Amino acid sequence: MVEHTFDATMLSRIQFAFTVGFHILFPTLNIGLAIFISIIEGMYLYTKKEVYAKALLFWMKLFALTFGMGLVSGIVMSYELGTNFPHFTYKAGEILGVLFGYEVLSAFFLEAGFLGVMLFGWKKLPLRVHYFATIMVTLGIAVSAFWILSANSWMQYPTGYEMVGDKMVDKDWWAIVFNPTFLPRFFHMTFASYVTSAFFIAGVSAYFILRNKSVDVAKICMSLVLWTVVITVPIQILLGDKVGRDVYFYQPLKTAAIEGVWETQKGAPLLLFAVPDQEEQKNKYTISIPKLASLLNTHKLDGEIVGLDTVRREDQPKVAVVFYSFRIMVGIGVLMLVVMIWHLFLRYRGALFTNRKFLKSLMFLAPLGFLATVMGWFTAEVGRQPWVIYNVLRTIDASAKIDPDYIFFTLTLMFIVYLTIFVFYLYYLFRMIKEGPSDNIEIIKHQNMFLKQGEED
Repeated sequence: MVEHTFDATMLSRIQFAFTVGFHILFPTLNIGLAIFISIIEGMYLYTKKEVYAKALLFWMKLFALTFGMGLVSGIVMSYELGTNFPHFTYKAGEILGVLFGYEVLSAFFLEAGFLGVMLFGWKKLPLRVHYFATIMVTLGIAVSAFWILSANSWMQYPTGYEMVGDKMVDKDWWAIVFNPTFLPRFFHMTFASYVTSAFFIAGVSAYFILRNKSVDVAKICMSLVLWTVVITVPIQILLGDKVGRDVYFYQPLKTAAIEGVWETQKGAPLLLFAVPDQEEQKNKYTISIPKLASLLNTHKLDGEIVGLDTVRREDQPKVAVVFYSFRIMVGIGVLMLVVMIWHLFLRYRGALFTNRKFLKSLMFLAPLGFLATVMGWFTAEVGRQPWVIYNVLRTIDASAKIDPDYIFFTLTLMFIVYLTIFVFYLYYLFRMIKEGPSDNIEIIKHQNMFLKQGEED
């Protein structure tokens, strides 16, 4: 047997975190891309301008590639719940199984049913019918996010259940689905996807403009998504404040970990930088702004933040992971806000498409939204520990009592397989981007025959 630093529970957590962190990259992009494609196809349907057709075909190829990766990478998680956390599925399966079942029946079937029409129905159906399929795929993706966030939010703050023996069973389905933390977290994740996708599209468009390639398509796409971030970034900030307030109210120890508060205090400072030391239960090398943490979390300068010392050390989350993940997420959000404001200034000056520093900054930001999303999930999930169902089921009690060697082997194998398919994904993604939008739009022009014929009839 191989000696491991981590036990079976920690290895199972690492494996699931790796799987979720990898998988979430693709739904994040597809949630936003689906909305964008729906808008572009609608604009083409309304204007009949070829530039929209070029943009539509290009981004639909990237959408199809990303959708396939999301499907392949996500299916493993359902197996991991059974193999790595059997006591969790036993205890809460009668609730979470239903929520996941709703996701499959109401969302996945909708996506799968219309995805083929959306991708391969160009020469089979009139444009308006094809557009309906696109809208249905977009709706299916949103509904899927609805159920996944409902299930996860219930784990963050379980409501609407009762204990029957050692199992959690439903008592009030409305309270389960619409648990107190759900709607703000759902919209926060949805808008995170919109913002991430918008900056990704803007970054790719900036790449085309800098290389003087498909400039007509790039300008339209970049202008459109940058207008959207003017709306979505401020909304996302407000949603983040609401989610933070809910965390403060429902999971005070997560707030303590985010803010690095070891002892309960009023008027807690916001730590811009620190090195949390869990062993010594204090922060080192701090740079702080007085009272700002209390103001942000309680909306009062002298608001009280509960300290980590109110529970046993084994009941504290891993502070360093939560502390740094949160700051990376917020830091990227601040960068996006600055670039959004910069964009408005350049648009007013008429230099939106000519300022090379701005275009390069968009390329730099293109992947950072995905990092912010993963860091947000790390903050939410690690901050909930040591509970898999908050204050009901501890992670160590939910995990499988098996030899760590087995988990280590599957984790290593999964890392190799996922890394391999991710390399292939990036290869084809960059290849599609390098090729750029095609001038050949005969597939969509063929649909115009249906459209004109319908109008004549």
